[in-house]
Amino acid sequence: MPATVIVGAQWGDEGKGKIVDLLAQDSDLVCRYQGGPNAGHTIVVDGETYKIRAIPSGIITGVASAIGAGCVVDPEVLITELDELEARGHETAGLVHVSGNAHLIMPWHVALDGARERRLGRLQIGTTRRGIGPAYADRATRIGIRVQDLLDPKILREKIDLAASEKNIWLERVYGIDPFDVVDVTDRTLAHAERLAPYVEDTSLLVDRALRDGRRVLFEGAQGTLLDLDHGTYPFVTSSSPIAAGAAVSFGIGPQRIDDVVGVAKAYVTRVGEGPFPSEIPGPAQEQVRELGKEFGTVTGRERRCGWLDLVALRFAVRVNGISSLALTKLDVLSEFEELPVCVRYRLPDGGETDDFPANQSDFHHCAPVFETLPGWREHLTGPTLPPAAAGYVSFVAGALGVPVTLVGTGAARDAVLTLSA
Repeated sequence: MPATVIVGAQWGDEGKGKIVDLLAQDSDLVCRYQGGPNAGHTIVVDGETYKIRAIPSGIITGVASAIGAGCVVDPEVLITELDELEARGHETAGLVHVSGNAHLIMPWHVALDGARERRLGRLQIGTTRRGIGPAYADRATRIGIRVQDLLDPKILREKIDLAASEKNIWLERVYGIDPFDVVDVTDRTLAHAERLAPYVEDTSLLVDRALRDGRRVLFEGAQGTLLDLDHGTYPFVTSSSPIAAGAAVSFGIGPQRIDDVVGVAKAYVTRVGEGPFPSEIPGPAQEQVRELGKEFGTVTGRERRCGWLDLVALRFAVRVNGISSLALTKLDVLSEFEELPVCVRYRLPDGGETDDFPANQSDFHHCAPVFETLPGWREHLTGPTLPPAAAGYVSFVAGALGVPVTLVGTGAARDAVLTLSA
């Protein structure tokens, strides 16, 4: 059963898009299983940069791509992305498939997301304010509007009326924001329906048939393990399940049909927004890593916080995802440093140390990193093999995690990836 899940093993932004693009070249179907346009994948092909937000990264390679039921879809963003790809010569008709069970991000979701963050002030989560959380909340309370509702104007109007009547009260009375005009929202959504209708499909059946036919299916997640709603650093998390198990749930297949899980991690670590970050780099070295790695959000442009590689968190990601191999990206960014600290344990508030990720939130918020320092290599990674110190760094990571590192990113270009034997 040739099904592979690509999962972020840190706080997102690990370079999953590049790895998906690489593996998509040997795949028949690429599937996005959670999240929405709050997460972007950057891919560089023949000197051209693509910033993909909604559609799976495989579309750049011309591979059939599916958006699963576990995703939330902003119709305006999706249509813009379809138009941009077609303008750049990429076919989308017959290649892009959107689950009818995925939920829509409506205009009030975006408004509520921003209003709630502003109201929280210094306690804000640090969301991208793209309406993701409010859309997932409506899904859970069963007043969400689904992609398939676009195909039935009568049902669509009824659902917009129902949802807007509640959301407008919140916007007006709680946040002091002007309510949305129901007729205007309905007209705009119906216009989106006409454009998106040809792409709506039963993606669960699509994936099932592909697997039964022996075709190769690649599942890509957005964000990363530590942003998982259930297993991440709550409340500083996303509103869906980026872990590998989310792929089976989103596409309605049994978990036993997942054959391989490839974890993607940077050779250091970054996170966006608020929340604890044990291995965060103090002082000017953080700015140096940020500039070398171009650590600014694909969608938001926000600066990413940068830290030295955290093996405690990575070990946790290996456990909760069942990671069978690791892709280590952006190793080239570390080439400027004489020495490279790596977090190997946490020191807990009571003075004890642990190799395992703390289950208690308070322990994690107050733990301190215990570093082991490895030698740097101070040379560019341009050859077919790694310099000894760089190879030693990769070997150290693999040994500490008990998982082989099979792919190493050595630059931004599509082909700047070394394949290592398991």
